[in-house]
Amino acid sequence: MRLFAELFTRLDETNKTSAKHAALVDYFRKAEPEDAAWAVHVLTGRKLKRVIKSGDLRAAAIGAAGVSEWLFEESYEVVGDLAETIALLLPEATVSSAEPLHAVIEDTLLPLKKLSPEEQGEILWSKWSGLNRAERFVFNKLLTGSFRVGVQQRSVTKALAEVAEIDVALVAHRLMGQWEPTPEFFRSLISTEDDGELEASRPYPFFLAHPLEAEPSSLGEVTQWQVEWKWDGIRAQMIRRSGQSFLWSRGEELLTERFPDLQPVIEALPDGTALDGELVAMKEGNVLPFGELQRRIGRKTLGKKILSDVPAHFIAFDLLEWDGADVRTWPMAKRRARLASLVESLEIRGEGVESTLPLEGAADRERLAISLSEVVQSPSWEDLAKLRETSRERRAEGLMLKRNDSEYGVGRVRGPWWKWKIEPFTVDAVMIYAQRGHGRRASLYSDYTFAAWNEGELVPFAKAYSGLTDEEIGKVDRWIRRNTIERFGPVRSVKPEQVFELAFEDIRLSSRHKSGIAVRFPRITKWRTDKKADEADALDAIKKLLPDI
Repeated sequence: MRLFAELFTRLDETNKTSAKHAALVDYFRKAEPEDAAWAVHVLTGRKLKRVIKSGDLRAAAIGAAGVSEWLFEESYEVVGDLAETIALLLPEATVSSAEPLHAVIEDTLLPLKKLSPEEQGEILWSKWSGLNRAERFVFNKLLTGSFRVGVQQRSVTKALAEVAEIDVALVAHRLMGQWEPTPEFFRSLISTEDDGELEASRPYPFFLAHPLEAEPSSLGEVTQWQVEWKWDGIRAQMIRRSGQSFLWSRGEELLTERFPDLQPVIEALPDGTALDGELVAMKEGNVLPFGELQRRIGRKTLGKKILSDVPAHFIAFDLLEWDGADVRTWPMAKRRARLASLVESLEIRGEGVESTLPLEGAADRERLAISLSEVVQSPSWEDLAKLRETSRERRAEGLMLKRNDSEYGVGRVRGPWWKWKIEPFTVDAVMIYAQRGHGRRASLYSDYTFAAWNEGELVPFAKAYSGLTDEEIGKVDRWIRRNTIERFGPVRSVKPEQVFELAFEDIRLSSRHKSGIAVRFPRITKWRTDKKADEADALDAIKKLLPDI
């Protein structure tokens, strides 16, 4: 536990990539496999579920610290982070514990959920008394299910690859899919043996594109690039291995059972095949807004109506595995040609489906639930720019640019692939609520709720927390503290005076919100200190941005 707490401290105290890498390498060289496996688990975002209610944890901490409830709550108000508040208020440890990380998690944290509040309090006090302040902080973060530290999965992957002296792509592949944090898993993760065999379900690391930062003409001849529409759906991989079918999201979530209408498509793939593509909702040959697809995502059961109203469709744009072999090193043009041949030859059978491709028109594409991504042909970058302006009419986000000779890489690599997105929607809105942030911003009010005017009233329609500089967040925080109207737990209502420009990718109708709309990926682009609140946008004006469905 001590070694992991030291790692957390080193990662938390620096923004330098090289320093984070050095800290990770040092840790994995020293840690036992039992501990390293759990470290990989939490560092790659696989958080532990909360095992104790917040109220019970507060009560246990108040008793252990010997402070009154009001003093604890006032301390929490100042610190802004429950785990850190508890770590600071508890008396210094009287004994030193050398308990390893895996024992703390497996023998203490995970069993806590089954205990009574009184038993939980006794166990927690026993653990807290043997941990120093840094160790307590990390322990509390794991305990509350809020463990976060400023390190990306790719950084963990690179550190493991260096320690094991193996290829980064191999480690990344082994980290994909479902696995348990066991010492056996960690040993296999850093094993130098690579016999080329894959677990049947395991997806490949996704290859990601950087936003295009310069004029597209700087990329050279347009003929060197494969251009496709960028759809707003769920990035996914279809895999058929060992007679089994799998559908993985980019977030490493297994979606197979949630999309039964895609099952016949996956079953039609030759064994030993993996496709990359975009999972969308499609009806009458048209891609539906992402909001329609969201109607399916959160449902535990899918009735005939939702399956009929929001049919799933897979737009295939890359081939990762063919005949059981990893083909990611093939050039893009070769992978595309083989993918096109594959899709055209599919024989799909299922409930209400029995057909052979090629597809003939929109009706077939919808019925068969798969299509090949359209390659956008254009003689020049100028013509492509004009086509890009029609993206919203097609319900696309813009264009994808992929070099014809590019390999399928791992993670976000600058150069081979670019996303050339259309400009986002922007509106001016008034901040009406503020809440403390997380991590480094736990003591600052950095999460805001914004409203638009509707018949003389400010109606909330969006929440955003990104886009401001640290200096601006500090200024906004000070303004919020001086201009608070009411408090609602961790939330403050503030004087409706500050105007911010918000950007967002999409907008849709929503019966769940008082405003009647929901926006996607809202973020702050500008603090409009030059505007007064009555100059912010009206809700009716924002609703005019709604697409026709």
